[in-house]
Amino acid sequence: MEFSMIFGLLGGLGLFIYGMKQMSEGLQKTAGKKLRHILAKMTSKPIMGVGVGALVTSIIQSSSATTVMVVGFVNAGIMTLIQSVGVIMGANIGTTITAQLVAFKLGDYAFHAIALGAFAYLFTKRKKTQYIGQVLLGFGLLFLGMETMGDTMQPLRDSVVFIELMESFAHYPILGVLTGLLVTVAVQSSTASFGILLGLVSAGAINYYSAIPILLGNNIGTTVTTILSAIGANLTAKRAAAAHFLFNALGAAIMISFLYIVPDFSIFIENILLTLSRLFGQETLSTERLIANTHTFFNVLNTLIWLPFTGFLVYLVKKIIPGEDTTLKHGTTFIDDRMLSTPYVAIEQVKKEIVYMHEIARDMVCESVQAFLDGDGDIIKKIRRHENIINELEEELLHFIQKIPQAQLNDVDIRTLDKYFAVVDDIESIADDADDITDFLENRVDNKINISEDGKKTIEKVSNIVCDVLDKSVKLIETHDLEIAKEIIAVEERLDDMQIKVRGESISRIKRADKEIIDPNAGILLLETLDTLEHITDQMADIAHSIIEIYDGEHKVKAKETDAKAV
Repeated sequence: MEFSMIFGLLGGLGLFIYGMKQMSEGLQKTAGKKLRHILAKMTSKPIMGVGVGALVTSIIQSSSATTVMVVGFVNAGIMTLIQSVGVIMGANIGTTITAQLVAFKLGDYAFHAIALGAFAYLFTKRKKTQYIGQVLLGFGLLFLGMETMGDTMQPLRDSVVFIELMESFAHYPILGVLTGLLVTVAVQSSTASFGILLGLVSAGAINYYSAIPILLGNNIGTTVTTILSAIGANLTAKRAAAAHFLFNALGAAIMISFLYIVPDFSIFIENILLTLSRLFGQETLSTERLIANTHTFFNVLNTLIWLPFTGFLVYLVKKIIPGEDTTLKHGTTFIDDRMLSTPYVAIEQVKKEIVYMHEIARDMVCESVQAFLDGDGDIIKKIRRHENIINELEEELLHFIQKIPQAQLNDVDIRTLDKYFAVVDDIESIADDADDITDFLENRVDNKINISEDGKKTIEKVSNIVCDVLDKSVKLIETHDLEIAKEIIAVEERLDDMQIKVRGESISRIKRADKEIIDPNAGILLLETLDTLEHITDQMADIAHSIIEIYDGEHKVKAKETDAKAV
């Protein structure tokens, strides 16, 4: 192969991949947020997941983008493993829509799309128009890349060595599978490797029967992106990536077995597709269209085979990747709109939800401070993920509390609901403070800031008190024990005095006249961390006051009744 052919192929492939990337990004900017919402909310059953996965992937033109989003949702606890499997199956079908699009011979219109897209993308001010321009620009570049690859590979149809190699794929399908797998892994896109395949077909260098095993290899190779996205994620996210690989690999293995065992299986598939095409009024099919239809046929068939066995696939993945995942799920656990008909029960469930929320916030604070002391940046993602969970819990809890009918409640219960609004907000603020501590941690790790041993001991001393008070605060919400509330308020006042003293000592240490080597950045981080811990105790004191005020009202009512009787 001449250097000009190699560079022509790589250049065409570069245009194809870049065009596909631009088209995908434009489509995601246009509808990405809505699609992510659909993915997160409309996957309660595997069959729904298949439909959603196919729809989202066909719109954003990237199965990799869909599956990476799915792994992210699973990692965040928004989506369960069994839900993710359905979406992954659908993504495999959706990605064949891209292949169908690529199979159209639209190279003659590539420059038209590039011209229109570039004008809209570069010279208009409306974001929506710019996104559409980006889609058109990507569309044109994609087909220009296809044309370039096809033209460059024309000489291969006359190469005896290359033709013999391609024919061996028909006789030894496993070679074709490995080729498709390796090419897809190399270019990180099944659509790009499919584009190369179509380029070879349009150049007359490969026939339909040799192309089938390569398609199967593409399906396996595309799972690599999902696997890479799961590195560093939680156990369930890793299982979702493994499910994607297993689903594609087992499906390909079944088809490869048929290719080896069933005589003329490729011809059988071709006849089925030709018959289906005639039913839809297409008497003849180009080889490119036939390959695109085969891609769709295999992925739909694979989904139909495995959809009834989604549970088994999940079981298999859990056996391969054993263990228990401690990742928190998103959303509420204890409340349900059906409880609104019994307000007293609803209040008790709200309390359980608040306790659960507070426990998450408590763990966030204590873990983030310990990580700050250790300089352990691995905790940052976990804390920020939990902070998102707290935010969602706050929104859902406050919305639920507003819906509880108060006509059937006594005065204490009404005051309880009123004060729970404030308590939930205080807990969310505590979680925000924990997130702030991870910002300090990130600063420390990124800039290699060393905290002195005295500084560490000070933070450790204060954080031990704070974590102890956090435990008391959780117990206070569970029991409404007013003695615990008074303890929390007393500790908060003591910590205020302690914080003032420590702040003064820290500032003196930074300005010390004996020129002791102290990093000013370390001193600033120390002061900011202590301020944040002090703010956390303020929030807990506010919670204590809220619980006391629930019953202060009751005491005032009783006092008035007593005075009235005395009169």
